[in-house]
Amino acid sequence: MHLVLLLSICSLLLASCTEELPPEPPLEEDKEETVTDPPETAEPEPVLPKLHIEGRYLKNEQGKTIHLHGFAQTYSPFFNQDAWNNYDVAGCLRYNKMLIDGIMAAGWKMNFVRMHMDPYWSDDTSKPSVRYEGHERFSSTRFKKYLDEVFIPMAAYANEKGLYVVFRPPGVSPHKIAVGDDYNMFLEEVWSIVSAHPKIKNNTGIMFELANEPVDILGPDGTYAGSGQGHFDQMKTFCQRIVNKIRANATNIVWVPGLGYQSSFSGFAYNPVEGTNIGYAVHAYPGWYGSDTEEASVELGGTMGGGYESFQRGWNAQVKPIADIAPVMVTEMDWAPAKYEASWGKSFTGTVGGPGFGANFKYIADMTGNVSWLLFTECNRLAAFKNTPGIPGQYTFLNDPEACPWPIYHWFAEYAAGVSGDGAELQGLALFDIDENLQILTGGERYLITMAIFADGSSRPVTGETRFQISDASIVEIDEHGVMRALKDGTTVVTASYTSPGNVTKSVTVTVHATSFPLTAAMFNPSIFEEGSFQEDTQTLITGQYGFGGWWYNKGIDLSGEKYLIAELGNDNDSGVSFRLFDENNYWSQAAIYDFGDKRRVVVDLQNMYKKVGEQQVSLDPSHLFIIGFWSTGNKPIIIRQVYLSDSPN
Repeated sequence: MHLVLLLSICSLLLASCTEELPPEPPLEEDKEETVTDPPETAEPEPVLPKLHIEGRYLKNEQGKTIHLHGFAQTYSPFFNQDAWNNYDVAGCLRYNKMLIDGIMAAGWKMNFVRMHMDPYWSDDTSKPSVRYEGHERFSSTRFKKYLDEVFIPMAAYANEKGLYVVFRPPGVSPHKIAVGDDYNMFLEEVWSIVSAHPKIKNNTGIMFELANEPVDILGPDGTYAGSGQGHFDQMKTFCQRIVNKIRANATNIVWVPGLGYQSSFSGFAYNPVEGTNIGYAVHAYPGWYGSDTEEASVELGGTMGGGYESFQRGWNAQVKPIADIAPVMVTEMDWAPAKYEASWGKSFTGTVGGPGFGANFKYIADMTGNVSWLLFTECNRLAAFKNTPGIPGQYTFLNDPEACPWPIYHWFAEYAAGVSGDGAELQGLALFDIDENLQILTGGERYLITMAIFADGSSRPVTGETRFQISDASIVEIDEHGVMRALKDGTTVVTASYTSPGNVTKSVTVTVHATSFPLTAAMFNPSIFEEGSFQEDTQTLITGQYGFGGWWYNKGIDLSGEKYLIAELGNDNDSGVSFRLFDENNYWSQAAIYDFGDKRRVVVDLQNMYKKVGEQQVSLDPSHLFIIGFWSTGNKPIIIRQVYLSDSPN
């Protein structure tokens, strides 16, 4: 994850939410004794079809999987273009209902809205103004009052317009949180109030996003962090306390935030929040999950940044573990070139499989299969949208295909219509960025993207609808998402086939060569530690100072059935070169080390490898090796003659 971008986004969000508020006129209703809880009434009949969570999917009462697509709205003068002020409830409602009407009139095919219960309404303004996250000056009296007067009326209006509502609590999370701290108790209080309200409890048209952008939590080791199982165990407890308060009152769907500004969820897969109707609320911006930023693309010549595969790997590491067991809702996401000054994320739409953020985000969300998501563009901009193509060279934020509104407007329309985009006859099928021969690292992965090509010149990814046949399934395997994993060295032929709605079938084949120790620029990583270089034609590695280059096997490589691994150099060792093997997926773990010394050849007995752990020699497991390669003091050429397996040490 791009830390600098994360920090800048959080800083912007915090600054926006802490804008100095105008003085509030005296209100008799502020007195605690004048405010009472609403009387218990019968639960209202839902305006929208009932939804529930079943396994990893959001579903309706007929059992159909539902994907929601929407926008976000907040209720304070600062975020409402100062169209009203001074706690003018009528003005707030009038303006925000007008925006919803405008968005619908513009043709946006939305079916949910994330509503921020902005702390503008729940602040006790008699307390000194501070840089706050929403809980320091919280008044339950004021919150109850404006829940009735602002938030519930807006939710009811949205429901009537066909929009499910996701309530977000006042403000943003402090950077550091802990189980049972004041913020945890604040959230328990907020959601106890909300979930007990007779117009909200068990109303399937209203859902709850528990918090906004938690970052670090106090772990069992006494440190604050946004990753690590111990910290996720604490986050589970933090959120479970809130969910338990909600479940004492209501069954509404709950969306649980992750850590790291809602980018990190992997630990929840091992210790999820317990209960029914629970999904997870994710945020995604350019630079997160290894995705492209505009800056990265420019620095790399405008052709690529992190790219698709980097984005997919990051998503798989941080989001997919929880998406495998529960539905996901992306409650913040946008992008646009920086020149428009109209988005949090700075990137461009790009192409599926290639550079850019937007197209790859949609593809990853679609392929994950259980992701609902929104566009985090301001409502006044969405209401002003016109479905009229822009003129190249004269684009605006709203009609530039490389900014988020234009493509998303049309993507949402396609989702709503349930169309595939196959408007013309299928002419062919291609594997994106792959020719007829493909090398893959044994123990590694490649992400196959199949592109259907149509007679009108258009194309679209159809990976999820593609059938893959493998001539030798012992060499590679391919899952339903097009992820190909190499199981052992060898060659096999993969045939991909797609049948269009018009019953036209096209196929493409690729010959896959799986190898454990390829000396190619595409598959040899000279910068596993410190920046290095590798020249394929001369097989020359130059590591950075005390650097390491070699092969990193995503899923591990099994050499338990082999006897010897031999590495040979093509020049003399004058930089302290050693050959190293790791049986943990972590470069900072201990390795089995074989120094070349004054020789050009080392032999590894794979059944008798050892690493030093403290003062002990610990056996290294050949059944799951993750990193293998060359360490050196750096900055001198190392010619790698060959690395190979052998039944003999000679």
